[in-house]
Amino acid sequence: MILAEDEASLYLQATTMRVWHRCGHTPLIQVSPNRACTHFYGALDLQTGHETVMRSAMMNGATTVLFLLRLLAAYPTQPILLLWDRATWHRSKLVKTFLHDNPRLELLWLPAAAPDLNPQEHVWKATREAVSHNHAIPKLDQLADSFEAHLNNASFPCSLLDLHNYSYLCMLFK
Repeated sequence: MILAEDEASLYLQATTMRVWHRCGHTPLIQVSPNRACTHFYGALDLQTGHETVMRSAMMNGATTVLFLLRLLAAYPTQPILLLWDRATWHRSKLVKTFLHDNPRLELLWLPAAAPDLNPQEHVWKATREAVSHNHAIPKLDQLADSFEAHLNNASFPCSLLDLHNYSYLCMLFK
């Protein structure tokens, strides 16, 4: 399995995008003054476009280990190659110990400050466009439920493997 992992934060504040509206009548979008947020861990299966997601109150080493456990449970027999950015909590002692104890998980570190190379970033963008841009949802938990439902129910095709002839290479080694 080849998975691309990343985290995202969701705030109640609506981000605005262009919208059609009657000329001369500016649409109103309510903005919450509070900075409460929830976080999401997500891993995109680059072959199927399926998303594994977990909501979290924090992003730290302990929560990262919980998400890695979820990935191991979702793919119980396959080795997993995880494309990962260099977030500080990914390099915590707790995470390093967990990875050492779980050799089925292998890492490919993405370059620093290069989110455009992580396919999971495209999942966050598509979900924000579908759910949290221009929204009128009054409560963070309701917005988070919609965000998570979209991640669980949508497919997010990724062309990264095709760009590198992955399917062809797999056939050669079967």
